[in-house]
Amino acid sequence: MPLVDDLARWMETLAPSSLAESWDNVGLLVGDRSIAVNGVMTCLTLTDATVREAIEQGADLVVTHHPLPFRPVSRLTTETTSGRWLWQLAAAQVSVYSPHTAFDSAPRGINQRLAEGLGLAAIEVLAPSTAGPLGAGRHGCLPAPATLGQLVERVKTFLRIGALQIVGRPETPVTRVALACGSAAEFIPIARAAGCDCLVTGEARFHAALEAQSLGLALILAGHYASERFGVECLADELAQAFPTLCVWASRRESDPLSWQ
Repeated sequence: MPLVDDLARWMETLAPSSLAESWDNVGLLVGDRSIAVNGVMTCLTLTDATVREAIEQGADLVVTHHPLPFRPVSRLTTETTSGRWLWQLAAAQVSVYSPHTAFDSAPRGINQRLAEGLGLAAIEVLAPSTAGPLGAGRHGCLPAPATLGQLVERVKTFLRIGALQIVGRPETPVTRVALACGSAAEFIPIARAAGCDCLVTGEARFHAALEAQSLGLALILAGHYASERFGVECLADELAQAFPTLCVWASRRESDPLSWQ
């Protein structure tokens, strides 16, 4: 029977912590490496729903994309929401692992999967790391020139969403596409410098949208949840293949807190 340590080591091979951003908190965040694992749940974020699900469904390990704790804590009590979740998980002996930005940038991570899912060719790293050959984001060419409107439909289909936000006109020609999951408006000037016509990401602030508009860069904002949730579903499949004796699932109760009416 695999141990928490075995799962943590496997995650490190999939998404090496060296790929994480310097401000991030990745790896085994809560738990005991010597505990045997029968069940693993992946999720995007720890919430009331996902914490209850993990405990009620018998998970011994939760692999959550967004880390908790994220910043150092001076106390851990149930007086705070995050403290309550961590206390409940620890009391149930449920360990917590987070790959976050390491998984975003990994060779088989979220951004690579998104680029391949949108059918991009000649995929390259958007923001190379100074510490190695990989880095954040991806960019590549569409197999044939398309319009922004056509790319929007491709994004909707791959992410299985019905609506999103755009900056730019639907008829705008698009050839080279940049992408970075989650909240990645900082890549707007990098994407434009790389010759991209559009940046696909989860969300961007108002002034970032204005910056993109002024640079002539279209934006497709699919929502933070949608741009990353598919990645933890793929991760559950990979974990199940790597550890066939385990019960592995992507959270069934997790949902996007935002909706478009």
